[in-house]
Amino acid sequence: MVLSVNGIELYWESIGEGEPLLWLHGGLGCGADWRYIFKDPPAGYRLVAPDLRGHGASTNPSGAFSFRQCARDVRALLDHLNIPRVKAIGLSGGGIALLHMATAEPACVESMVLVSAPPYFPEQARTIQRQFSVAMVSDVELARMRVSHARGEAQIDQLFAMVRGLADNYEDVNFTPPYLSTITADTLIVFGDRDPLYPVSIAFEMYKAIPRSALWVVPDGGHGPVFRERAPQFVSTSLEFLGRTRR
Repeated sequence: MVLSVNGIELYWESIGEGEPLLWLHGGLGCGADWRYIFKDPPAGYRLVAPDLRGHGASTNPSGAFSFRQCARDVRALLDHLNIPRVKAIGLSGGGIALLHMATAEPACVESMVLVSAPPYFPEQARTIQRQFSVAMVSDVELARMRVSHARGEAQIDQLFAMVRGLADNYEDVNFTPPYLSTITADTLIVFGDRDPLYPVSIAFEMYKAIPRSALWVVPDGGHGPVFRERAPQFVSTSLEFLGRTRR
């Protein structure tokens, strides 16, 4: 399904039945990436999975990109679906969009799981972002991108340019501890201790700053340490966290 909002066509899928559960994919991915973690839609949930602007089947005519704008797009989708308050899972860039939602309008996020989602970009990440190119992506990953992104090589080139543009943007991803302290959502922070982009110390900074948070550091985990053999444990842990009321 497609929603015209904020100058783009936002593609989204709704799968399963029950309580809404928002899934926000990572950069260069798409909403359908939930299938790499869940074999089926989580029981008891209606999974809402948009393609962030410029990704998948969603458009981005201007080429401009920010995670704050992605958060506004997603918020508009939730309004369209009459979902005033939601549980959510955000992976990497999707988690950054969730941070914007949870700080701009705390009441709209009941609980969330943030996977490899930093409050700021450390220099080691910016170094990689500045030189990011097709040559840095495996053939398997590039083939996956060509399937996921509907408008072909021009869209993929735009996404690589988007990543490079993040390197010198210090305003969009800048969640200081006082800002994080305004989050009211129960928050599970998931980080790998071998993430090449974001040192695990960042996870502890977030844990200290977000009032109702829990921390899961995945041993020997890289960036997005919730796929393949780790997916079953992530599914059980995250759904248990989202399914309980914490005080």
